[in-house]
Amino acid sequence: MAKFVFVYDGDGGSPEDVTEEQMASIMKAWEDWYAAIGTVTDPGNPFGQTRTVHPDGSVTTDASISGYTIIEAADLDAAVAHAKAGPHLEAGGNIIVAETFDM
Repeated sequence: MAKFVFVYDGDGGSPEDVTEEQMASIMKAWEDWYAAIGTVTDPGNPFGQTRTVHPDGSVTTDASISGYTIIEAADLDAAVAHAKAGPHLEAGGNIIVAETFDM
């Protein structure tokens, strides 16, 4: 099985904008999704503020990534199929899928 990183693009909604009941429902959706995937190597974490450092030394704040998850899947197509069911999409965000390799 290969490892794949899901990088969440877009904030998928702000936690400040939801009630405790809504947050519980959101967390349940993520837990159910992880269970459906099977092998989640690292459930990941959300990201805070981001900065992009450019080759000329300039720094911008335009990055929109908001977290990650690492899973195992048979191949890229299988990983993409799992991503298509991700709760982040339902919240309006995107999921970038990339294979990762052990060094």
